[in-house]
Amino acid sequence: MSVIFAMGLFALSMSISPGPVNLIALAAGANQGTKKAMPFVSGATIGFTLLLYLLGLSFYQLIAQYSTLLNVLGVFGSAFIFYMGYQLMMSRSQLKIVNGLQPRFTQGFLLQWLNPKAWGACIAGISAFNLSQSHQQLLQFVSIYFVVCYLSIAAWAVFGDKLSCFLNDPQRLKFFNVMMGGCLILIALYLVTQQLLSVLA
Repeated sequence: MSVIFAMGLFALSMSISPGPVNLIALAAGANQGTKKAMPFVSGATIGFTLLLYLLGLSFYQLIAQYSTLLNVLGVFGSAFIFYMGYQLMMSRSQLKIVNGLQPRFTQGFLLQWLNPKAWGACIAGISAFNLSQSHQQLLQFVSIYFVVCYLSIAAWAVFGDKLSCFLNDPQRLKFFNVMMGGCLILIALYLVTQQLLSVLA
């Protein structure tokens, strides 16, 4: 197995799996269509790959010395995910006119920097491929991840857009938004619980 293939497979497994970013992309696609979801997709992809690159420059070694900072970051991230979930649950039940949740580029970008899953994926990838030792390999990994991450998050938005045919009924759309928002809130509560357990351990 070549290193490039392994990097691509790692990026795909981390990017395509359900998480707060992908759930928001799915909901944005269902509520507003793929085109309007793309700024969020772009922000999330650029935010993640920039985080990956900076952590790969041995920044994560500095952060690791301040575990309290990581815990605080985790709490803020969970709060932001909770907020996004609440906004989605409260959104209006009309396709293409959803005012409660309008994911933008900045929200996608910030969500990755506040998302403990994103930090974990970055550190795991850097450690697995020993990227802090080679800037060229780091750039290669970041480039592969950018393409895979962008396509993966966009796929969730496209899938959401395709669901809009089924969600053209206001009651079904409201149910979908409540379900997706509830999932985000559950993820946020789970992450906060994990942070508290790590602090108490």
